[in-house]
Amino acid sequence: MYGAPALPADFTALPYVNPDAPKGGRIVLGEAGSFDSLNPFITKGRAPYGVRQYVFESLMGRSYDEPFTLYGLLAETIETPPDRAWVEFTLRPEARFSDGTPVTVEDVLWSYETLGTQGHPAYHTAWAKVARAEATGPHSVRFTFNTPDRELPLLLGMRPILKKDQWQGHDFTASGTALTPIGSAPYMIDRFEAGRYVVLKRNPDYWGADLPLMRGQMNFDEIRYDYYGDGDVLFEAFRAGAIDSFRELNAAKWASAYDFPAIASGEVIKAEIPHQRPSGITGFVMNTRRDIFADWRVRQALIEAFNFEFINQTLNNGTAPRITSYFSNSTLAMQPGPAQGRVRELLQPFSADLLPGALEGYALPVSDGKPSNRRALRRATALMQEAGWQVDDAGVLRNAHGQAFTFEVLLNQGATEPQQIIDIYVQALARLGIFPRVTTIDSAQYTERTNAYDFDLTYYTRALSLSPGNEQYLYWGPEGVTQPATRNWMGADNPAIPAMIDALVNATTAEDFTAAARALDRVLTTGRYVIPIWYTPNSRLAYKRSLHYPQTIPIYGDWMGFQPDIWWHSEDQE
Repeated sequence: MYGAPALPADFTALPYVNPDAPKGGRIVLGEAGSFDSLNPFITKGRAPYGVRQYVFESLMGRSYDEPFTLYGLLAETIETPPDRAWVEFTLRPEARFSDGTPVTVEDVLWSYETLGTQGHPAYHTAWAKVARAEATGPHSVRFTFNTPDRELPLLLGMRPILKKDQWQGHDFTASGTALTPIGSAPYMIDRFEAGRYVVLKRNPDYWGADLPLMRGQMNFDEIRYDYYGDGDVLFEAFRAGAIDSFRELNAAKWASAYDFPAIASGEVIKAEIPHQRPSGITGFVMNTRRDIFADWRVRQALIEAFNFEFINQTLNNGTAPRITSYFSNSTLAMQPGPAQGRVRELLQPFSADLLPGALEGYALPVSDGKPSNRRALRRATALMQEAGWQVDDAGVLRNAHGQAFTFEVLLNQGATEPQQIIDIYVQALARLGIFPRVTTIDSAQYTERTNAYDFDLTYYTRALSLSPGNEQYLYWGPEGVTQPATRNWMGADNPAIPAMIDALVNATTAEDFTAAARALDRVLTTGRYVIPIWYTPNSRLAYKRSLHYPQTIPIYGDWMGFQPDIWWHSEDQE
C-alpha cells in the first residue's frame, strides 16, 4: 500500500515459517455452536470455520509480518498504474482446482461478479467501484475502477476464486450442504456431518506446494473441526483429550483451571503468544436505531454504570487490560488529550456532527473498584436526568410520559463470559432504576436477529487489523444503518465516519494513513456505541505436545495465518 514490500522478488519463504516443517499428521480443533451450510460466501446459513480459509484461494496472499502488503498466489504478476485506476492480474498457468482442472480467467470474472452481486455484503462495496471487468489475454484479467481508491487493487487481490462450472444450475444464494464446494487451496472437504464435524484433507497434488509464499505452510494431512454445544463443553472436550488445542480467553481461568493431569504430565503445553495488533472492539453494543439508545447521554450513562474495574477483578483477577478505543494497543489508536495536527484538520469540518470529546479529548470512566461504584452512578444519574429520565417513588427510571427505561439484553446460548458480565452489570443497573430483560437464544436465532438488527443491546466483537481500509465501510458505514447483515450493529450514522474512511483509503503516505485512522478512532470511540470490556496482548494457547510452531512470531501473533497454517505435527519433542 505504501513503499515497497519487505521481501525481495526472489524470497524463498515467509520470515515466520519453518520452511522445512514436516508434512503429515492431523490436528483436531473445536468450535462452539453448529453449522448448516458449506457456502461461506452468503448471508444465509452458518458455514463451518476453515472452509473459506483452507479450501479457497485468492489471486494474492498475505504475509502476516507486513500489515499492508500482498504477494502473488494464483496471480503470477500484478500490474497497476501510479494512480491505481485499474489493476491487471496474470494467472499462473499451473494453478489448478483440487479436481485438477485449471483456474481460468472465466472463473475469476464469474467469481468476482457473483460475489459482488449475490454474495455477502462484505463483497459488495469493492465490486460497486469496478467500472469494467474484462479478459485481456488467455491468462490475464483487468479491473478498471470508477472511483479513486488506492486500496482497491489489494482488495480485489484477496477475493476467493470459485470454480464457475461447479455452480452452474445452482442457486448461489441458497445455503445448505448438498453441494460440496471445490477450491484451489491446499485442502479439500473430505467428509462432514452437518452441525457435528467437518474434516479437511490436504490435497497431495496441491498445485502451489512449491511456491515460496506457501512453503512451510499447510503441513497437516488433516484438519478436523468438531462442534460442541457451548464453550464449557468445548473446554471439557479439550481436557478429555478429544481436541488438540484450545484458546483461552479468560485470564482467571487460564491461571486456575489448567491443572488437569495432561498439563502436569507435559502432554499438554501452555503458551502465551504475543502480538502487536489493535485491540479491536469487544463489549456490549447499543443499537442506536432504537429510540431508547438514540441519545448519546443515555449511552454515556450506561458506560458510566459499567464498573469495569470491579468486573475485571471478579472475573479476571484484575489482570486484563481494558479496551480504551477501537484501535488501542497500536500506533493507529487515538492519542490522549485534544486532537492535534492532521487529526484535528480532518475532524474540524465535522465539528457540528461530533459528540463531546472527539476534538477535546475523551477517556472511559475509571472506578475505585468497589462494587458500589457510587461516584460513577451519580454521574450516570445526572446524565439520565439531562436526557429526560427520572426515578419514580417505586425506584423505576421513567420518562415524562411514565414509560420505564428498560431494554432487552440478547445473548447467544453458551456465551459464558458475556453472561457472567451481564449478571454483574444488571445488579448495577438496578441501582439506577433500570431493570433489563436478559434473553438467551440459540446460535441460529442469534445470527438471524443480529443480521436484522433485531436487538437492543448485545455482545459485540470486531477484530481490527493494522491495515484498515474499505472493510471499515461495512463495519460502521452509513449503508449499514438500514442494509441488513452488515457489521454496523450499532447503527452508527455520522457523516464524519465515512469521511474519515475516505481519508483512510485514499491516503498516499503512511503519515496521512495513521492520522486518518486516529481520527476515525476518535469518532467511533466518542460515539459511545459500545460498552468496552477487555482484550489480551497475548493469546493463550494450550495444545498437545506433538504440535509445534516456529520460534519467530509474526506481528499479528496468534491470529489468522497462525494455527494451523504454519504449525506441524511431530512426536519428536526436540
